[in-house]
Amino acid sequence: MDKSKVFWEDLGVTAEISAFTPQDKIEEFHVMLHVKPRAELFDGQLKRIYEGEERLLRLPQVMGADVILKRYFLSDSTNQQPLMKQEADCSVSVIQQPPLDGSKVAVWLYLQKGSKVANVNGVIVAEHNGYRHLWKMGMHEHKGDSAWQTESLLINYEETLQSFNATLADNCIRTWFFVRDVDTQYAGMVKARKENFAEQGLTEQTHYISSTGIGGLPADTRALVQMGTYALTGFEPSQQRYLYAPTHLNPTYEYGVTFERGTVMEYGDRAHVFLSGTASINNKGEVVHVGNIVKQTERMWENVGVLLEEGGASFDDVMQIIVYLRDVCDYPTVKEMFDRRFPDTPKVITLAPVCRPTWLIEMECIAVKKRCNEKYRDF
Repeated sequence: MDKSKVFWEDLGVTAEISAFTPQDKIEEFHVMLHVKPRAELFDGQLKRIYEGEERLLRLPQVMGADVILKRYFLSDSTNQQPLMKQEADCSVSVIQQPPLDGSKVAVWLYLQKGSKVANVNGVIVAEHNGYRHLWKMGMHEHKGDSAWQTESLLINYEETLQSFNATLADNCIRTWFFVRDVDTQYAGMVKARKENFAEQGLTEQTHYISSTGIGGLPADTRALVQMGTYALTGFEPSQQRYLYAPTHLNPTYEYGVTFERGTVMEYGDRAHVFLSGTASINNKGEVVHVGNIVKQTERMWENVGVLLEEGGASFDDVMQIIVYLRDVCDYPTVKEMFDRRFPDTPKVITLAPVCRPTWLIEMECIAVKKRCNEKYRDF
């Protein structure tokens, strides 16, 4: 894996790039674009980000790649999203989770080189070697409470999957739930998800889905929940396994929530490791180091490291990191810690309260590890 940074001085835009580029195989890129704060309106920063995206695609190592996913982190989504262009050639997520570097916008991009990519009724499909990767982001409703909206979102998504001969239980690999006022609305989302999952055969006796449930504001002020998803078809059940790290973490159902800590998808030539939002927790489900941002960050890293190890990977294989903070005043401390430990890994630190108030910080990440699995098809 190659990790690099490009800074376009005239734009004031930095591209942090992770590249997994095996010879004669599908290449993957995860990129974080950051704009240097200036005394300008949002549309000025957005214009610079868009130009940064265009220049990224002209870099020799990236040229020819298709953008699969864009996730924009905004400082004021209700006022800013209407100023953004409509994009149909990739799956787009726009959420208010302000970048804490003082800018109004940052973006995570996921790209592939070599797959056939198409928009199929609002789902971005990346197809290669018998696999179909299905990305659908930015789903939200504007009626009812958080429980009703979550149930509606899941039912609509399950109907979408049916058109690909897929189901939530068998094919969904990863979900993201962004919850407005997470301290009060999260419980409704959790209740509706648990009930829907049970109807779909997702229980503590079977399995759940790796997920992040975090504070975030959709642009539509009536939307209490926004959902993003990734699903896959064409794989053997044995290619997928779940991560538990029982020495450090407990099953989530023990404290009433229904998601997996992490998921590994094995291919012939690589493995994808998707880690859910992970915080400073022990294997009894208790918050560790209440009130101490430094110790919570260190315990969070320890938990993530154990999950990665169980997945046959390490921090060296991590392609991107998203960090969520409750308190903006913790940003300088956390930034210094992450810059010191992960200087070259694309990352963004955002203002987004974690689902339990005493958790000061949470992170999620995606790792890609080279494999030689003869019994599985290459990615």
